[in-house]
Amino acid sequence: MTPLDPAVIRRKLGTIVGNLQALKDVADFSTERYQKDLFVRKGTERLLQEVIEAAIDINAHLMTQSGATLPDDYYQGFLGLADLGVLPKNLADALAPSAGLRNRLVHEYDAIVDALLLDAVRKAQVLFPQYVAAIERYLQRKTT
Repeated sequence: MTPLDPAVIRRKLGTIVGNLQALKDVADFSTERYQKDLFVRKGTERLLQEVIEAAIDINAHLMTQSGATLPDDYYQGFLGLADLGVLPKNLADALAPSAGLRNRLVHEYDAIVDALLLDAVRKAQVLFPQYVAAIERYLQRKTT
């Protein structure tokens, strides 16, 4: 079992919060506006990828710390945190598909559909703040 390292987790939570803030304006873009600027599109993809990867890293750290077996894929990592009582089940279920988006962004499996990516940014603005709050509550329980 790996010891819980709140500093590592909070650094990654900071990445999530900072990147969500940077993506806030993009969430209001129309697809047409978004498609006009290559730097906005690539920046959005990278920021969203980093949000998801930070959560994946946190998931793995918390599962390892708890003695749980790491799942075979990142999708299951979110569900594993629900099984451990870290995340509410409905939030884990809503966040788990972000692992597939991360894989598409990193490995360029399929062409990225701009409208779907913008929708993912909008969902991230709702779901990941809930994730951050749940992880903070868990850290408070474990470190006090």
